[in-house]
Amino acid sequence: MAMFDRIKEISKKRGLSLAQLNDKAGFKQNVIYSWKSKKPSIDKVNTVADVLHVSVDYLLGKTDDPEPSKKNKPTEVDLDDDVIMTFEGRPIPPEDIELMKRLLRGGRNDK
Repeated sequence: MAMFDRIKEISKKRGLSLAQLNDKAGFKQNVIYSWKSKKPSIDKVNTVADVLHVSVDYLLGKTDDPEPSKKNKPTEVDLDDDVIMTFEGRPIPPEDIELMKRLLRGGRNDK
């Protein structure tokens, strides 16, 4: 599938017309339509990918997974109770470990 067709398809899934996408991307009128016959700059492709919340690789047809790269997504931190933690050679008190866990969870007090 050509890049223009992918953009058109994913825009429709996101509830946007190509004209609306063009406006949200901050392009001059009909820029995206011109991609039927012209190759866009990588900056413009990146902007469209950001607006549509998809990867540039998806728009370029290098992958069928529209999701952006998972490299920058936060990872879940699992703090087991059986982990021994020290700071400057001294054990960390259990109440301080609980405080650190709450901080890592974003202040939530759930376990």
